[in-house]
Amino acid sequence: MITNDVLRRVRYALQLNDKKMLDIFASVDNAIDENYLHSIMEKEGEENFVFCRDSLLSLFLDGLINAKRGKKEGSSPVILPAKAILSNNDILRKLRIALNFKEEDMLDALASAEFPVSKSELSALFRKRDHRNYKECGDQLLRNFLNGITERFRGTSAEKENETKV
Repeated sequence: MITNDVLRRVRYALQLNDKKMLDIFASVDNAIDENYLHSIMEKEGEENFVFCRDSLLSLFLDGLINAKRGKKEGSSPVILPAKAILSNNDILRKLRIALNFKEEDMLDALASAEFPVSKSELSALFRKRDHRNYKECGDQLLRNFLNGITERFRGTSAEKENETKV
């Protein structure tokens, strides 16, 4: 998945407005302006689209952790080295920490997106890269996890239809 898509989906799932997004970036000493925020929120191929660097997405996820769980005393944001790539496993790990998800929450989110995985498959995603049972997180799994958290925090479309009928 491209980083812009991840950023856009997290923003939508957690219902983050421009001010909250800018505050999250500022909390990790990486203040951006509103125009740049809108540019990285654009879809690929749109007029003002600007590619979101992996280091910027990493900082955003670190800021999200700070916003949701509180900032650790004495810690500073970790900036990815130039040309370093943020893997889907890293994105999944940072989202898990930010949302304070346990194993069951992760499995529920994936199941609600109709993409069930086993406990062992899930734990393999969070192992160290050199562990023999380590597994790469694919785009499809990450996309379905983001869909699952969207359903969890925004509600499903079926629930919204029932609310409008009442």
